[in-house]
Amino acid sequence: MKKVVIAPDSFKGTLSSAEVCGIVKDVLIKKFGNIEVVEIPIADGGEGMTDSFLYAFPGSEKIYMTAKSPLGRDIEVYYGIIEGDTAVIEMAAASGITIEEKNDALRASTYGTGEMIKHALDKGIRKFVIGIGGSATTDGGIGCTGALGGIFLDSDGKEVSLCGEGLVSIDSIDLSGLDSRIKECEITVLCDVKNPLYGKNGAAYIYGPQKGANPNMVLFLDSGLLNLAKKSQEYLKKDFSQHEGAGAAGGLGFALVAFFGAELKRGIEAILDITHFEEKTKGADLVITGEGKMDEQSLMGKVPFGIASRSKGEKTIAIVGLNMADMNKVRASGISEVIETNPEHLPFDEIKANAKEDLALAVEKIIL
Repeated sequence: MKKVVIAPDSFKGTLSSAEVCGIVKDVLIKKFGNIEVVEIPIADGGEGMTDSFLYAFPGSEKIYMTAKSPLGRDIEVYYGIIEGDTAVIEMAAASGITIEEKNDALRASTYGTGEMIKHALDKGIRKFVIGIGGSATTDGGIGCTGALGGIFLDSDGKEVSLCGEGLVSIDSIDLSGLDSRIKECEITVLCDVKNPLYGKNGAAYIYGPQKGANPNMVLFLDSGLLNLAKKSQEYLKKDFSQHEGAGAAGGLGFALVAFFGAELKRGIEAILDITHFEEKTKGADLVITGEGKMDEQSLMGKVPFGIASRSKGEKTIAIVGLNMADMNKVRASGISEVIETNPEHLPFDEIKANAKEDLALAVEKIIL
């Protein structure tokens, strides 16, 4: 019996990583018959991460709850519990950029993400995997922190708004009421950006515009994040603002490290650790990975090359929508072959509708 491991990223805009796994598996079994197939769908910490973990861990729980949207509406969200003791939360579920009809960079809050963490704490969970991609927020994580009991006061002793707008007004911080159960937790945060909290490479300047911030708002939000950094340093006696990834998710990375004691990890490496990748690939004859577009950026550590680096000598091939990378570099990184689902390089709008069929045809080219 042959053993094949399928561990792809999503094909952005067309297929989720779980859908890719399902299609590849169906074609392989139809073509080769009696083979063992192990599916490990990969997500980078943004939308789809929870579903990928639920798919990879049969018997997991999907927990539904009501949380606040970025602008304070009640919305239904869910998180996962894997292996009975670990909550998988994607902040995009409650605080994501696609939730509201119109983004509001000043008012958007991570409060709903904090509510999700609290809900899992109430269920007895003390291990967390939190993905912080796809945020609508630039609140420095004060919304999330406030949902769990942290207090941020202005110079008059009044609580500030728990959103980007409130950052500049923070005069003092009080974490004495922060949920005491946080100290018992092991929190791993999936983060693939290295931006500091504030400054020209910080959360407001780099990511604010895509969240609806005009130039004046960017300046205002950045000054607020700088203020948060200063007040936090006064309170904690330590500066976390320059920590790699502090500026992720509009500064939620900063809050999770500074206030929650979380550890930020590079997304693909953390996911492969959590899914026990080496154990699942042991004895594999082939590892199949992939993504929508492979290019020079992919070589810097995106999913296919993270997979190849951890495949321990097993033959690794990649199925991609479009390959724009130098094949000499690709092979040197451990991927022996790349199969394109769109070899004619047709425009995305033309191939989107046939994404499933094109993927299935590409899998047919695999030789075991």
